[in-house]
Amino acid sequence: MKCPICRQPAHPDFKPFCSKRCADLDLGKWMNDSYAIPGEPADVAEDNPPSEEDQ
Repeated sequence: MKCPICRQPAHPDFKPFCSKRCADLDLGKWMNDSYAIPGEPADVAEDNPPSEEDQ
């Protein structure tokens, strides 16, 4: 398996990353909203509660 950040071989202590540095870089991307899961914006989802058909 290769590190998703730098493509070096993954190290068992930091799997799937090769080092703590790459793991921290990935965490930083999540915390800065560089990564996002597609979907409706949160404010739109709150305005449109799920209908009985959606449940």
